[in-house]
Parts: sequence; C-alpha cells; structure tokens
Amino acid sequence: MIKLCPFCNLALSEGADELRLSNGTGPCSGRVEVKHGEQWGTVCDGDWTIMDAEVVCKQLQCGFAVKALNRAPFGEGTGPTWLYRVDCRGDESALWNCTHTGWGAFTCPHYFDIGVICSGFSDLRLTGGDTACSGHLEVKQEETWATVCFSHIDFKTASVICNELECGQAVDTLRGTHFGDTYALIWQEEFHCVGNETHLADCPRNIHHTNMCSHDATVVCSGYGGYRLANGSTTCSGRVELLHGGTWGTLCDYLWDLPAANILCQHLDCGVAVQIPSGQLFGEGNGSVWNGTFSCQKNGSLLRDCPVRALGHDECPAGKEAHVICSGGRLVNGTTCSGIVEIRHGDTWGRLCRSHWNLQAASALCHQLNCGYAKSIQMEDGFVDGNGPVWRDSFHCEGTESCLWDCAQVTLGNPSCSAKEAATVTCSGLAESLRLSGGESRCDGRVEISLRGVWSRVLDDDWDIKDAHVVCRQLQCGTAEKAYYLPKSERGRGLVALRSVQCTGKETQLMLCNTSHYQTVPTGVSEDVAVICSGESLRQMRLVNGTNRCAGRVELYLHGIWGTVCDDNWDLSDANVVCKQLGCGHAIEAFVSAHYGEGSGQIWLDDVNCTGAESDLWACPSRVWGQHNCQHKEDAGVLCSDFLALRLVNGNDCAGRVEVFYNGTWGSVCSNRMSQLTAATMCKHLGCGDGGGIATDFKYGRGSGPTWLDHIECTEQHSSLWQCQSDPWDPQSCDNRAEETHITCIGNQKSISIWPDTCTSTSLEKLRVVGGEDECSGRVEMWHQGSWGTICDDAWDVADANVVCRQLGCGSALSALSEAAFGEGAGPIWLEKVHCKGTELSLWDCPAKPLFGKNCDHKEDAAVNCSGSARLSVPVILCIILGTLLCLVLAILAGQIRRARAQQGGGSLRTGMKCLLYVAPSFGEMQLAGEAVGMGD
Repeated sequence: MIKLCPFCNLALSEGADELRLSNGTGPCSGRVEVKHGEQWGTVCDGDWTIMDAEVVCKQLQCGFAVKALNRAPFGEGTGPTWLYRVDCRGDESALWNCTHTGWGAFTCPHYFDIGVICSGFSDLRLTGGDTACSGHLEVKQEETWATVCFSHIDFKTASVICNELECGQAVDTLRGTHFGDTYALIWQEEFHCVGNETHLADCPRNIHHTNMCSHDATVVCSGYGGYRLANGSTTCSGRVELLHGGTWGTLCDYLWDLPAANILCQHLDCGVAVQIPSGQLFGEGNGSVWNGTFSCQKNGSLLRDCPVRALGHDECPAGKEAHVICSGGRLVNGTTCSGIVEIRHGDTWGRLCRSHWNLQAASALCHQLNCGYAKSIQMEDGFVDGNGPVWRDSFHCEGTESCLWDCAQVTLGNPSCSAKEAATVTCSGLAESLRLSGGESRCDGRVEISLRGVWSRVLDDDWDIKDAHVVCRQLQCGTAEKAYYLPKSERGRGLVALRSVQCTGKETQLMLCNTSHYQTVPTGVSEDVAVICSGESLRQMRLVNGTNRCAGRVELYLHGIWGTVCDDNWDLSDANVVCKQLGCGHAIEAFVSAHYGEGSGQIWLDDVNCTGAESDLWACPSRVWGQHNCQHKEDAGVLCSDFLALRLVNGNDCAGRVEVFYNGTWGSVCSNRMSQLTAATMCKHLGCGDGGGIATDFKYGRGSGPTWLDHIECTEQHSSLWQCQSDPWDPQSCDNRAEETHITCIGNQKSISIWPDTCTSTSLEKLRVVGGEDECSGRVEMWHQGSWGTICDDAWDVADANVVCRQLGCGSALSALSEAAFGEGAGPIWLEKVHCKGTELSLWDCPAKPLFGKNCDHKEDAAVNCSGSARLSVPVILCIILGTLLCLVLAILAGQIRRARAQQGGGSLRTGMKCLLYVAPSFGEMQLAGEAVGMGD
C-alpha cells in the first residue's frame, strides 16, 4: 500500500507521526520511539551518530544532544522497527525527514534499539551575584529560564558548572533565595555529577517532580578560568598567569608562598614545587596584571580550595609577580620519597632508564622533591612494572645540585630501555630545612636555612666547631671537620635567616641553639658561614679543563681541598677506572705531562697502579694520599669514550658537513628524518645563531670515517643537541654516504651558546668576578654545563670588560686585564676571542668562540676592574684636588700681573680667571685649561 500510494502515506505521516523517549530518567533521555500508523515502534542502529541525536533533541525541545547510544542502552523495545540507517544533516525539523531506508523497510532485532541523552536545557547562567562567576543557578528551557533548587546539586556539580562557565574552580554552594509560594519555573531534575564532566548536561540526572523550591542554588566560583606558566625554559616553570574574564594576565601575589606553588604544580601535572624565584627570572608579562591572593588554607589542599581573593586589575610592583619552578620529576609505585623515577618531557610523563642512573643523580632528585638525600638506588619491594614510555636520558650530577635539571643531560645515542629497567630511588625522607650549598657534596659548603620557601643565609661573627657539629648532626653527615667563613668572593647576597648562632654542640637542630633571627641588628661584622662534615666529603673526583665532563685533568677532593694525580706509571688501565667511575664509558687515552694544563694546590696520589676492574680510583694500589715526588707539570689526564663534540667540516665555522666526536673518533651524522628544527638546534649548539637549513647539494664533500648517528629528532624543549633523541651509537648508521648531513646556518660568526639552569633562583645569566678587592673587580668566570669556568684573554679589551661590568651592576670598566691579573682560575676555559661592541646588555650577546683546543691555559684568564657604584678612586680624587689648587694659584698670579699692568697704565681694572678642569674618563688622566677674563666695575 505504501509503495502504491506514496503521496497518501506522506499525508498520513505528517498528520499522525510522533516521537518520544522511553525508559530514561526523564522526558529528555531514553530509548527513541516513533509512532507511525497509530503504532509505536523503535529505531534500529545503523551508524547512529550525535548528529542524528541532535535532531531528536531539537524536535522534542530538549536542548542539545549529549550522547548518541546504541545496543539498547535503555532496554529493548517492542513493536516494529520503523526506521533504519537514519542519516541526518542536523537541520531537519523531524527525525523521519532525515534520509532513511523507508518506513518498516528492515526488520531489526530489538537489542539494536538506539537511545539518546539530551541536555534538557540549552544554556545555563549565574545571576544576581557580585560577579559573572557567582550567583543563582538557572538553566534555559526552550525560551524560559528555570531555577535549580539547592537540594538538586552538590559541590561536584558546582565544580562542573564553574568549569563550563570558564570561572575557575568552585568555591562554595549556598542556599539562595527562599522561594516560598512563588510561581517561578522550577527545574525538574537532580544533578549527580562525578566532577570531571565537561558540561552540566553530561552529568547523570534523576527526575524529581516539584512545583516548589524552598531555596534556590547559589554557586560561588573562584572567578578565574585557568592557570598556565609563561616564559619558562620548560613547560613546568615560569611566571604564573591566570585566565580571568576571558583574558590571560600575570598573577601579582604579595603572599605567594611554596605551599601555594606546590598545589599549582600538582594541578598542572608538573610534580612538586621546587622554588618560587624572586625578581624577574621569567621576565615581565606584556598583558594584563591580576592583583590577588592565592589563598590556600592547609597543606594537601586541592586547587578548588585555593581561590584567588580580591582579584583586581592593576600594575604589579617589581618582585611581586608569582613565579614557580616545578620539579618535572616524581616517584611512583612507592611512597612519597621512594619509588620508580618518572620525568616529564613536554606533556608526557615517562619512566627513566637506569642504565646511567647513579647515587649522585638520585640525590639531586631527592633534594628536588624535598625528600632529603638518596639512600639507595636499588629496587625495593612494592615497585612493579608499568606502562608508558621509558626515557633514555642520562643525568651526570655531582649530587649537590638543587634539582636534576641542573645536571649535565645526555640523551643522544643512548640505547633504548624496557619498563623493567626503570630507575628507582629510596630517599632519606627528611625534608630539609637546612642545607649546605656550593660545596663538593651535600655535607660541605655554605650553611643555608629555608625561610618561607626561600633558601636564606646564616651570618655569624663567632662561628666555631661546636656550631658546625650541630649542622653536621642535623644533616646526618657525621661530625664536623671544619667550621669556617666563606671568602669575600663567595659571600651571598640574598635573604638572611639567622645571625649570631651560639651552640653548645649537643643540640639536634641548629634552630635549637641560641640564635638571633634576621631582624636582629648584629653587634659585630657578620660573615657567611660554612662547614665541612666527615660524612660524604671524604672523596670526590672530576675532570678539569677539557671543555667536557668526560675529558680533562684528573682532580680528587679530600678534606675540603681539590688536588691532582701524578702521572708516574699512569696508563690506560688507570684512566679506564676514572672514566667508568664518572659514567663516561671507557678510556680512549691516558695523558701525562699536564696535557690539560697544570693544576694547583695538593697532589693527592702518585704511582697509581690499577688493574682496570676497580670501581674507584682510590681502590687502586698507590702511595699514601698526599705522598709524592712530583710537580704539577706531571699532572695526569684522561680522554673518555663518552666525550662528545660537534663540528662542521669542508665549509666554514657555520656551514659544512656535520661531524660528531664520539669514542675518540670524528664521524658523520645521517640525515634520515632530520627536521629543520634539528638543524637549527645544531646551529645554536655551534654558536651560529638560532636558524639553519639542511643543504641538499652535498657541496661539502663526503666523509671517510664512521657514520655515528641516525634519526636525530630535536624538539623546542631541547636546549642542547646532546638532549635530542636518536638511534643508538653505531659506526655504520648511514646506508650510504649520500645520507650524510650538510647544513648551512643563518649567521657567519660564532656567538656564545649558553642555556640557563631551570632549578636555580639566581639570574638566568650566571656571571661573576673572583679574586679582586671587591665584588666589582676580579677574574671573569661564567657558569656553563654545570661548572664555573674562565674566559681566555685573546682579543679581550675594554669593550668586552664594559659589558661584564654593566651586567654585574658595577658601572663601567676602568680596565680590561689579561694574563691572570687576579690569579689563575680552575675548571674549563669556556670562551676565547670575545668581540663585544660594548653596547650589549650581557656577555651572551657578544660574538665569541667556544674553546675546543689548547689555544689558552689559565695563565691567560681575562679579568676586569669596574668603577663600582660610580665611586671615584683615590688617584682621581687627588688629581681633582691638585688641579683645583693649581687653578687657584694661576688665578692669583694672573690677578697680580693684571694689577701691575693697570697701575703702570694708570687705569683700574678688576681681574679674575676662569679655570676649566677636565677629568678624562680613563683612569688618572686630567687636563687643565686656564683662561684669564676681565670683569668691569
């Protein structure tokens, strides 16, 4: 009949067809049923989509579609299957106006019946509050706003509402207006949100028929829409910005503290807060400033418990912007301070491979997590395998770093790792309020105390061994070997926590001693204090002057003193123990005769005779520590297999074929899957600017050595080429020489390539002067790759010195000094041939060349003498005084001459003299000019 008279069927359908939802929680959810030919039937699942459900919700005036469901989610219906393979555009007025196979054209089992969940409302709002983010909750039903009763929502529901309205976190739900017998439209459903729903319409609901509401629901949101960290060197550090009123702005918080920062770090999935740096470490924001207080009532609060109060738009005084450095590291499958190590790359957490994991790196992580120090890196009970990526990063730490990211980090060429090979650590669990910094282990260095989340200084004018004993006991570092004051060049400039500490030596904590807090004015001259404890300061080792941590002069540390090793009988077996102990692979060469320059101070070991199997150099046979018959011209050195370097060949400094130095040999790099970003990272690493491209013309020739690496992939988060991912080291990485990498960098002159630490609260650009009379004169030292080093005096001039002085806040340069004028430094010589114009804001902006060869040694260390805070030196002051006296004498003489002439001529003339005194900008130069002038009566 339908087939014979389709027009009759159409007329019948428009008059009789109906739609309803059955077996749901209300009229706007349930199994879709259609009444056709006076009989109710169902709709069969055939690619049922949210677009089809949208037509159903709109047709029933039930708002918008939340879910399109299949496989009889609301139970099986009865009767015919009226519609099958419905395909709606979304703008149809009725479900049967969508494309389908025809009425009753397909018989479908009822377990394929479809259902929908509609919002039941089209919008929601908060009205009558102080801001757009607080007030009475109303939902829009068709064209009318309906009130929601207080009894129909809870705090989780309020959280979803605040999130949907971009109003931040829910602060409270309150009983609103008492309605009594008013005739306002009441919403007929109760909301039962889990709390993670995106929209209120997504929440489960129950029908609750009522025509009365004792109190409406009032929701109070925090008033902001979200947080982010801006201008940091990682995604987990930066200046705190929040979204308020649709605008991102810097949070200006006078009471910003570490507990608040910790909650924010957890909310951003960035681990825990490491520091809240002061100053403008992350720069000034260009947008809005939101003045407010991030108010957390107790530890362990959720972000929703920490609303920003008294939010307003204003300027922010310098130093009051909220900053935070989050750990980016955490421990899982254990306790707060023990477990499997996970670190975050970009937005992804992954386990850390244990192939290069050691106790020093573990201690840096424990310190970073406020968990004391590392007791063990062995697997503990309760740690289990897991899923997710396993990162191949290796961290080369000394154990004294503030956090893991301060350590030299190498990923390039590392082998892959399984989840069973994940790094673990058990920390001491003691959250330190006291620490020793700047030393060679956690048990020696400057005494510092945590004051409101900021590490602060301890000053004293009577610091002794009894005070030091208390510090060592509190840190579980044994007994005190030495209590001393820091030299002038190493004194701090930060906040002061304590002054004038007087201990008996029996106290368990420094704060239990008789102390004066930082507000107290000292009676004498107080100085920064330091300690050497017996615990972990026994022995340390490092390689110096090799431009890389895996090559250099061998130096050992004992009793607070660094010394060298004599080259008598020094061979590859000895060098192999050094390389293995430092996590630098195996030895390539054992150097003698101070190949990496002469050291200074103590010569600790002589006649070392290792088999090569020892775990520590001091486990090898040798003379007694400190006994030797050597001079520093015999200092021993090593080159290890993991020494890495990069160069461009057959072109110039900033263009050529890429070669990497590994395992003692230069080799090529393959270009498979290499991006422009990776090429730019190589250019930046070489000091050739921030841009570069892969050359395809192969004009820089073919290599002849190994092809070390393939599939190098760098991201914007990688500050160094060594941190980029790649295939493992393989001398035959390329299939053929046509895959070798040729690059051309944008820039023809090398410049400094320095990347800041992410876990320190000091300046991003770490520069200092050492050995001078004050903080504005001395040998120039810069921090790079985890250690302080010097600058070669080749081409060093006043323009370079001016930049250093300005950067240190020490005025202008009085002189640029060479040939280690303030003594020879130690450690690497980072730069040579610095060419500043003198107008640069920092030394990093000047062109320079990294020092890779032996062009310089420490007897050529550069130095400066700055003017300081615009002070005149004694010679200049004397010159001014003498010049003034000379000017007065000349004036008197000139007056007498003119008077004599006037008397001879019978005239009367008053005379004077104008003296002009010029003090030249350069030190000690003065010019004097005199001009006689006549003054009439």
